[in-house]
Amino acid sequence: MATRIAIIQGHPDAAGSHFGHALADAYAEAAGTAGHEVRRIEVAQLVFPWLRSKQEWEHAEAPPPIRDAQATIAWAEHLIIVYPLWLGSMPAVFKAFLEQAFRPGFALAKAGADKTWQKCLTGKSARVVVTMGMPAFVYRWYFGAHSLKSLERNILGFCGIGLVRTQLIGTVEATDAAKREKWLGKMRALGRDAR
Repeated sequence: MATRIAIIQGHPDAAGSHFGHALADAYAEAAGTAGHEVRRIEVAQLVFPWLRSKQEWEHAEAPPPIRDAQATIAWAEHLIIVYPLWLGSMPAVFKAFLEQAFRPGFALAKAGADKTWQKCLTGKSARVVVTMGMPAFVYRWYFGAHSLKSLERNILGFCGIGLVRTQLIGTVEATDAAKREKWLGKMRALGRDAR
């Protein structure tokens, strides 16, 4: 059965020549070949303002590139989110994109007499792929993978995206071609199965 997949590429370099781009390409190609529908959001190619107040986040209209991205996210059943770890977290432009895209009126809504936040993206799943220069186990065990946990719980989970799987790929700058091909092969297998 075909799955609708949105790949969100969070690398801030629009040139598209990094290992994270190759991972997303491998996943997309295998998923498409297996009959799944794939759409892509390249954050580095989007032009949008950054939110600077709670008022803007809750009430300002999303700019057209963000509305297009929201339409892709709404269409998808499964999200693949790929980004590099920069200074222990996600790149600033990717965080700014998430703040714009996963906002009230799309990902959340206040409902009921007490105006509590309701999750609007329930039923979707996600896989988060994070590349980094340090060994992945150091990020996970020594640093506690704090920024990844924040993305999982405070953004995706808060909006209702239930099953979130993660893939940490460490020492990417020092990795040889054989190990890179192993990771690309894993992404192809995940793409074929829409996982």
